[in-house]
Amino acid sequence: MESAKHAGDAAVAVSKAYGVETMFTLSGGHVFPLYDGAVHEGMRILDVRHEQSAVFAAEATARLTRSPGLAVLTAGPGITNGVSGVATAHFNGSPVVVLGGRAPQSRWGSGALQEMDHPPLLDPITKLAFTASAADSVGQDVEVAFRTAVAPRRGPVFLDVYMDHLFSPSPVHEVHTQTPSPLEPDPDDLASIARLLAEAERPVLVYGSDVWMDRAEEAARDFAETWRLPVIPNGQGRGILPAGHELLATRARGMAFGQADLVIVVGTPLDFRLGYGWFGGKDGAPLARVVHIADAPSQLATHMQPAASAAGDLSVVFWSLGTACGEAGVKPDAYASWVTKLSGTAAAATASDAELLAAGSDPIHPMRIYGELAKVLDDDAVVIGDGGDFVSYAGKYVEPKQPGNWLDPGPYGCLGTGLGYSIAARLARPSSQVVLLLGDGAAGFSLMDVDTLVRHRLPVVMICGNNGMWGLEKHPMQLLYGYDVAAELQPQCRYDQVVTALGGGGELVTKPSEIGPALRRAFDSGLPYMVNIATDPQVAYPRNTTGV
Repeated sequence: MESAKHAGDAAVAVSKAYGVETMFTLSGGHVFPLYDGAVHEGMRILDVRHEQSAVFAAEATARLTRSPGLAVLTAGPGITNGVSGVATAHFNGSPVVVLGGRAPQSRWGSGALQEMDHPPLLDPITKLAFTASAADSVGQDVEVAFRTAVAPRRGPVFLDVYMDHLFSPSPVHEVHTQTPSPLEPDPDDLASIARLLAEAERPVLVYGSDVWMDRAEEAARDFAETWRLPVIPNGQGRGILPAGHELLATRARGMAFGQADLVIVVGTPLDFRLGYGWFGGKDGAPLARVVHIADAPSQLATHMQPAASAAGDLSVVFWSLGTACGEAGVKPDAYASWVTKLSGTAAAATASDAELLAAGSDPIHPMRIYGELAKVLDDDAVVIGDGGDFVSYAGKYVEPKQPGNWLDPGPYGCLGTGLGYSIAARLARPSSQVVLLLGDGAAGFSLMDVDTLVRHRLPVVMICGNNGMWGLEKHPMQLLYGYDVAAELQPQCRYDQVVTALGGGGELVTKPSEIGPALRRAFDSGLPYMVNIATDPQVAYPRNTTGV
């Protein structure tokens, strides 16, 4: 018999109106009415094995579809288990709504099961964290949550509801979804940036994740191509200029950042990934002038003083900046020799990669894995990175051919995102390959959610770079102290057997010649499948930043 309408129905109806198709959750009695509402409203319920995966899946949904994601967490530990996912969404600017259960108001203060005041815990890592005031306000409160999450700058919102309120009758809420009005950049700010471009000889553009999230990828590509500006992508900015594009300077990153006289960073913070905003100064070059462009004023750098900055809807920024460049007399051919120099450096770097990408060494060099992966990846493959050293190679050698097909944890650097991201990617891109690149350390955070992939019939190819250690820590500790502690894992641990035990497929690879055939078996299997590859523990990714 169908249950009576209640506040859970109101919450789900509003979520659907904002485009939510899937509720990510782990079962808990405090939120039963939300499940009942999903049944009434025809919303998919996808249940995971750890709450962090539910939030990571909602966050990846938001990043892949550019529509809000929804996670439902039961009270107390259900919500605290999801905090890392909420923090990741906060740093990535992902529009995620987390609906939480809450001990009943009628018992509040009496020591009910999992009684906890959640909003103060979530407040520092959300745009808004609050409690619904009554059963008849739930629909309205959920609408506030979604409207806040999608408004510039996007981000997570937390709302919990007293258990007895959720079970209570609640009126139908008439939803008025609002598309946020584009934030217009200041024309004077754009004119200042255009003047800097007119004066520059060696400019570089950096495109970050917010270019994709702001649906500005076409305007960004057009801007770079019109003014003949070299581009280095960051995060989900990868793929805006596809692999092989003449202006893509990823493989000449050191020269580009070291010799540039102007670096324009768009849609990403000036954080440790970008040297905190310090560029130039290499081979006798002076320090570069820096421009920071963000989708909202709150995202502009405050730890250093850029030469110019602007904030606004990034599509509008690119279109308007193009006009300003014309008025400032910017000449695209002025940068031709600089572009040619970077192209030559990138081509030389690519040629020098060939030996290691095809390395026959035993133990396996991690780069050989990426050499083999490149042969089997489709143009629309979604590639997900969850790890340290092993995934760092992916950032260097896996160049997407389309925008919106790359996911990594972002600047917060939280391990364990991979399985949640994979779940979301398979739902969001049902016809594409989904590839999860795992370090063996990262695998320990969320591998149990292979069970979720199996139960919900979500095939994903997992590639584990298994060097038997915490590589990001072991090698630096050796350099600092001459020894290391707390950095060892089991050599050749059979993570693939965990996957097969949970109903998927997998195999251990120990020889370079086995990698390609194993990858092809994985893609052909139609299962969640792990290719567990034993790599050389002596090889460390040659990074030039520790993130501190």
